This record gives sequence, C-alpha cells and structure tokens, in this order.
Amino acid sequence: MTNYVKWALLAVMSVMTAVNVAAADNSDNGDNKKSNSAASAIKTVTQNTTFGGYVIGSASLNNQDGAVHSNFQLRLARLYAKGKIGDFAYQLQMQVNGVGGSAGEKGPRIVDAWGEWQHFSFARVKFGQFKRAFLFENPMNPWDISFGAYSQITTKLAGMSDRCGEHDSNGRDIGVQLQGDLLPIANHSRHLIHYQVGLWTGNGINHADNNSHKDLIGGIYLMPLKGLKVGAWGWNGRYTSSTNVTVDRKRWAAGFAYDGLFIARGEYAHSYGYKVSDFVAETNSWKNSGKSEGWYVMAGAPVTRDKKLRIFAKVDSYSDYLHLDYSTTKNIYGLTAEYWFMKNLKLQLNANTINDKATSHKGGDGKYSTLDLQLYWRF
Repeated sequence: MTNYVKWALLAVMSVMTAVNVAAADNSDNGDNKKSNSAASAIKTVTQNTTFGGYVIGSASLNNQDGAVHSNFQLRLARLYAKGKIGDFAYQLQMQVNGVGGSAGEKGPRIVDAWGEWQHFSFARVKFGQFKRAFLFENPMNPWDISFGAYSQITTKLAGMSDRCGEHDSNGRDIGVQLQGDLLPIANHSRHLIHYQVGLWTGNGINHADNNSHKDLIGGIYLMPLKGLKVGAWGWNGRYTSSTNVTVDRKRWAAGFAYDGLFIARGEYAHSYGYKVSDFVAETNSWKNSGKSEGWYVMAGAPVTRDKKLRIFAKVDSYSDYLHLDYSTTKNIYGLTAEYWFMKNLKLQLNANTINDKATSHKGGDGKYSTLDLQLYWRF
C-alpha cells in the first residue's frame, strides 16, 4: 500500500512540476532540455517527500452491566506522504483500517490532502482537506494527546463524530485557511500571537458541499511564556444532512496548553445547534435542547530521568443536552501510564472510571470502569 501511495504522489507531483517548468521555457528550447527538466522535477519531489505511517492497536476491558467485556481492536492504521518544495508544503494521509461502506463511513479513506503556501510566516495560505481550526486538541496527532482517546468535546464538538449528525470526519473538512504568527519576542525565538481563520464546506471529509453556507472557523493564541498557549475559538456554521435537514453549528471555546517541565491542558466548549436526529418532520419541530457544553483538564509529567515513563491524569465532562439538572452529563476520570521504548514505539495503559447520567436515567448501567492497553508504532 505504501508503494502505491508513494508512486501515485510522485507521478502527480512530477507531472505538475514538469508542466510548469516546460511552460516557463523559451519556445526555442530543445527536447533534451525539457527531458532534463522533467528528470530534475522527479528528483526534487523524491528528495523532498517523506513517506511513513503509524499503527495503534488496543486490548480493552470494561465491567459495564455487571459483566466483564473484552475486545481487541486496530484503532488506527495510517499512511502518509508529506514534504516541502520551495514555499509550498503538502501532505496526503490515508486511513487504511475499518470497514468500507459502514454507516459512519469509518472504512479506508483519505483524511488529509492539502497544500500550503508558506512564504510569509505571518500569512500562510492552506487549502484542501485538513483539520478544522477549533480547539488545541483537535489538530494534535493521536500520538501526542497522552490518552487512549480524544476528549469528549473534541469528539462531539470539533467534527470527529459530531453531535449534529455529520458523518465521521476525524475533525477535518474541505476548505481554505489563513494562518500566521505575529509579534516576535524573546530575540525572535517565538511569537506572541498566532491566528487561524478559514472557510470550510461544513459537510465533512470526502463529501461535496450540499448547501450555499460556508463554515467560518477561527482562533487566536497568546504565547506570553515559553511553552504556554492561551487560546479562544469561534465557529459559525451549518450542516445539511442527506435528508435535507439543516442544523446550525454556533460554537465557541477557550483553553490553555503548557508543554515544558510538565504537560497540562484544559479546554471548555459551548455549542448551540440541534441534532439532525432530533427533527420531528410531522410537527416541523425539534426534540430536546439545542445547547451542549463540555470541558476537560489534564496534567502529567515524566517520572524517570530518561523521560521514558510518563504518568497523566484527566477529568473529562460533556453534556449532550444542556439542562439545569445536567441529566445528560458524562464524566470520565482517567489515569494513563505510557512507556517509550524508543522514539517510534510506545506502550500505553489507560484506566477510566465513567459516570454516564444519560445511560443511568434510561435504566442502564451508567457507572462502570474501563481498562485498555495500547501499542503505538510508526515507521
């Protein structure tokens, strides 16, 4: 599979570069010069493109409903090609695990396909399919979030398995974004401000737009100290389902992230907008509340001198329908230990205690514990 991705990307990039070079040549250039230009283009792409991938597998247990349930799962398997030629950076990433044709569209698919013009650090233009500019955690690689899963607000309110009913999109969409760094400080070693603002289709990955509205999403970070970021985000969007039900996505969030002697991160997000599944066609009305919110805080640090063993703790809370009694709140209290054998291989143990009030109110077992062991490796 890696070779197919590699040669497909090489072929596309080579043809594009060769065409541009040929167009720039004078009309009296000979075939030899054009041939040399094409060969040079292929060599340039090869030398500037990195190919790789990673795999995350897990073995899990939980005691919900008074019984022990076990499962083995291939959580993620991805292949990528990325690089930079001149001022132009690019990435193609595919997720190759899952079952094709499933209702949630979790089968093999392209997750990233973007290019970015990076000539100016204060104004970089990115276009294609990539992560939405919402929350600190959403753009992070699964290797770096320090837990076996993303937080609930990232999953539900940043477009991974979005609460509105959008198909699984891994926090991504198709669009264009302007981002940059402003006000260099500390002898130009870092910048005080980072901003991101973009327009997306609002329909998720690998799907054409089906309404005239574009999602406007943006964020701004302040970085007053080395390793510290304080940020805020806004999202004004709409999603239209295949059944022509349209729901709003009006969201805002704020948070902080620190990465230094220890790691700490916390974010809050609020959303207004109904779920597609809550629309009642017979009465042209909506069930339940259109408001939801959530937050999490986490912290952790290395516990050995070589930093191979690291411990983390997290509290993660999310209310799918915001009521005064918080009857739909799901709280997760987690502890994680991970050991890095080397840069590209680590083992992670995650223990969680869960209190899901929505399940309890429906008569199910909403209080249970989970344990999972995950192996991460990349190449």
